[in-house]
Amino acid sequence: MMRACIAAEHRTTMNKSGLKRMRQNGRIPGVVMGLNQASDRIHLSAREFGRWVRTGGTGLLDIRIADSEPVTVLLEDVQRDPVTGDYIHIDLLRVKHDEKVRAKVALHFVGTPKGTKLGGSLQTQSTFIEIQALPHQLMPSISVDISELNIGDSLLAGQIELPPEVTLLSPDNELLLSVLAKTLHMEESDAEEAV
Repeated sequence: MMRACIAAEHRTTMNKSGLKRMRQNGRIPGVVMGLNQASDRIHLSAREFGRWVRTGGTGLLDIRIADSEPVTVLLEDVQRDPVTGDYIHIDLLRVKHDEKVRAKVALHFVGTPKGTKLGGSLQTQSTFIEIQALPHQLMPSISVDISELNIGDSLLAGQIELPPEVTLLSPDNELLLSVLAKTLHMEESDAEEAV
């Protein structure tokens, strides 16, 4: 599968109004870092980046800064405006094809837990796990079937099935979600309000 390649330009240090103007012109400021090299301040097309994200892009991407050779990067972090959802800033991490990288992978919970049909309440603690793998082995998201969870059941990071070449870095006992009895959940809420 071919990776997307997005053209980027170098940018100078700017104040808030300069960055705001850049965003109004359809560009996202960002930084490319890693591999013991100096960080590159860049800006790229918000439309192209948005298109890449919408087509499942959260993994590897090639960035061509000015007229240089493309650099393979991993999307490390993205900041969005909480009201408009517009991209504010992105952090990109340079990667080597033969070196394992750490990455956060989104969890896509599928199905409705049995316990919620019996009056339980689904409580989500986290929607991602941290893994380590070679860049080409990273997946943009993992689907997890939660339909068999009953009242009192929990899903832990260590229960997520991963390919053998992918290592889980999140603690095995990290709580991702649980199905609570409605009365227990309500008693906890009442206790919190009383405090």
